[in-house]
Amino acid sequence: MSRAERLLELMQNLRLRRRPVAGLALAEELGVSLRTLYRDIGALQAQGARIEGEAGFGYVLKPGFTLPPLMFSLEEVEALALGARWVEGRADAGLKRAARGALAKIAAVLPPERAEALDWPTMLAGASAPDGREGASLPLVRAALGAERKLKLAYVDKDGRSSTRVVWPVALGFFDHARMLAAWCETRQAFRHFRLDRMAAVEVLDERPPKPRRALLIDWRRTEGLDE
Repeated sequence: MSRAERLLELMQNLRLRRRPVAGLALAEELGVSLRTLYRDIGALQAQGARIEGEAGFGYVLKPGFTLPPLMFSLEEVEALALGARWVEGRADAGLKRAARGALAKIAAVLPPERAEALDWPTMLAGASAPDGREGASLPLVRAALGAERKLKLAYVDKDGRSSTRVVWPVALGFFDHARMLAAWCETRQAFRHFRLDRMAAVEVLDERPPKPRRALLIDWRRTEGLDE
């Protein structure tokens, strides 16, 4: 690995972490000595990277320093292309346009040998487009999530029973055969999961949930036993 490649790899390792990471751990990941690592961190700091920390404490990269897209590796480009095409086959019209737009922007700044991977992908994502009911619900659910608003649902459960629910949206799950909304249900006073294809009607309310979505997401992950 050249020094330039090593510096990029070091930046990427730091970007993936939100908490300080020990210099020894970074050195082991890069296969270099601690002395070399300290020198590399100094070089990145001299170029404007906001790396904070010191020996014995750990290092963390503060927001504001980005790598140009042309530094994407071939595997990273393929991963982005696969993800975008997966979205194209499973989301509503707005997200489909966003996925195509993102690929176009990435292709515009990639060197030719990388951009070719977008036009001639080695991996394909099979389509599983939402049905009519899901297609109508998805934009409204996404709008409520983005604006942090409550949703009013006319919902039909798996046994065919209808109910009206007011929920606090937390996150959307895209699965192969269904789209699922995780939300706090005011009726049940608990987190519940609602399939979009069982939503007979959806209304975005003006009222905000009493807790921000980030706090709800933390609570939901804890309830589900997921790592934070």
